[in-house]
Amino acid sequence: MGKEAARVLDKAARDVPVRNAATVIVVRRSGTGAPSVLMGQRGAKAAFMPNKFVFPGGALDDADAKVALAGPLGAPCAERLGEDAPPGLGPALAAAAIRELWEETGLILGTQAPWQGPCPDTWRSYAATGHRPTGEGLHFVFRALTPPGRPRRFDARFFLVDAGALASDPDDFSRAEDELSHLQWIPLPEVRNFDLPFITEVVLAEIAALAQQPGPPPSVPYFRNSDEESLFLRLRGHTPRSED
Repeated sequence: MGKEAARVLDKAARDVPVRNAATVIVVRRSGTGAPSVLMGQRGAKAAFMPNKFVFPGGALDDADAKVALAGPLGAPCAERLGEDAPPGLGPALAAAAIRELWEETGLILGTQAPWQGPCPDTWRSYAATGHRPTGEGLHFVFRALTPPGRPRRFDARFFLVDAGALASDPDDFSRAEDELSHLQWIPLPEVRNFDLPFITEVVLAEIAALAQQPGPPPSVPYFRNSDEESLFLRLRGHTPRSED
């Protein structure tokens, strides 16, 4: 390959648009054993992270911003989601996390209530369950920007929620779509035996302590990869003055 062709390909890779995304880590706590997290395997032909075991999640849909949450996000969560982000994005990200959980696992995170206002097409199957999404119980715990050069780039926010907040049977995946296979609850000590993306390993290391008990973290790690540099920041709900 000539230098000019290589330069064009490199530029195309770096010009991949960054999409906002949301991921939800559902933790199932046991009275005696280690907590478990819900994960599934992406398909071999997936354009992004093929064959990897991941948490449910995906890109923000335009319609997610039109869905009113039945209950608000907690103050620390909302403030940190708003840091270095467009105004009002937090509730849309929470809605996206709940929608993706429904689509990929068939599990319902929400409160039983009639739908308010027009229902977007991407939410019709969820709304048919008789529930509305709620931000209550969701904790924003991690943010990661995909490095340049990847075929797809996401500015992903990771939410943590206790399985006790689910409005459906945590073992019933019968209504899941086919994007993830081998859906299962994996004890935290065993997760690293699976084929994981690098960023998932980083997230697991950060949330290991949080998975033991509910509540928002003291701060939210932000793994920011740009064309210029990679930084590991901390979001506290205000403009960071230095990197940790």
